[in-house]
Amino acid sequence: MPPARNAATAAVRRLARMRTAVVGLGYVGLPLARAFAAAGDEVTGVDIDPRRAQAARAEGLAAGTDAAAVAGADAVVLCLPTPLTANREPDLGALAAGARAVAPHLRRGSLVVLESTSYPGTTRERLVPLLEEGSGLRAGGDLHVAYSPERIDPGRDEAELLTTPKVVAGLTPACLQRAEELYGRVFEQLVPVSTPEAAEFTKLLENIFRAVNIALVNELAVLADRMGLDIWEVVETAATKPYGFTPFRPGPGMGGHCLPVDPFYLAWRAREFGVPTEFIELAGKVNQQMPDHCAQRVQRALNDQGRAVRGARVLLVGVSYKAGIGDVRESPALRIAERLRALGAELAYHDPHVPEPPAPHLRALRLDDGLDWADVAVIVTAHPEVDHADVARRARLTVDLRGVTRGAGVASVVRL
Repeated sequence: MPPARNAATAAVRRLARMRTAVVGLGYVGLPLARAFAAAGDEVTGVDIDPRRAQAARAEGLAAGTDAAAVAGADAVVLCLPTPLTANREPDLGALAAGARAVAPHLRRGSLVVLESTSYPGTTRERLVPLLEEGSGLRAGGDLHVAYSPERIDPGRDEAELLTTPKVVAGLTPACLQRAEELYGRVFEQLVPVSTPEAAEFTKLLENIFRAVNIALVNELAVLADRMGLDIWEVVETAATKPYGFTPFRPGPGMGGHCLPVDPFYLAWRAREFGVPTEFIELAGKVNQQMPDHCAQRVQRALNDQGRAVRGARVLLVGVSYKAGIGDVRESPALRIAERLRALGAELAYHDPHVPEPPAPHLRALRLDDGLDWADVAVIVTAHPEVDHADVARRARLTVDLRGVTRGAGVASVVRL
């Protein structure tokens, strides 16, 4: 593996103050902008969404919607969304638009870094031509270009951003050095990589590793359910082995900005090289099917009590894709709700992080009101603010899709 470098002792050029522009002020760009500002940089933020720019200004950062604000910057960091199209192919529209917008304002000798997750070859084959065409500068000579994939875990302590080793790669050795100079100011440890393509592949491997293992344990959870076994007991027991096993927990499926998307970026790229990624695509299929299984589990739990799902009142406890945050992108809770609604259930939800209904057929309820109303409470997202054992004790019936009521000793609980 490449040698990690301690940023405190690495041979990097320390500027007393750098002019750094961050383009894209979402969950990646805003924390990064704050970190550079805390290091003493003159930071400018840019986002096409005026609400995000306003939020950055409220934190004391200079921010706006005009890409011309990057003019004169020593470094420009692109933190732009890379979603999938409706056909589950890479959508680099935002990246391309951002590159075109900043390119005319770049100066000779400046550094441009891409942080967005994408397929190997994106930096060299897609970003560089756009920057060169718009700026008139030659990448790797007049203009330094690098790739450094974000490693942010939403919902966790922001301090972990700077203690997580930072992967950096440059178009040339000089580009890599400039990227190390930039990130060495704020990150404790740098991991230099030989090429942007290797760094792009690294980011995809990290997320595909998780996606594949989640699919494995989810598939085994379905089997364990059919066999009348507790999959959480099985996983926890296997985790006592001190080597050769990494525990992953089952759940209702994957959501968010990374795991449901990133494997398809590599699968799409692999097809261009004539290599089928059947393992990756099968994992995606298994995870996409989990909301169906969860809806069927709710239906079966109601049937076991002599209740039909049609007309049953279902309270979803947690609708964001992950505990501790309010992001509902690709959330399995929404797909579970769609399936239950199609079966005739009445739906409501409680989520302390999602005050506004994320779908027209959902209404928000206080937890007390929801438990009084519901025939069944379905724990989809285990937010730390919610006492799930108390939910299980008070609800008429509880379907626990996260395994958080184990040990509660409540008979009216069924699990994934």
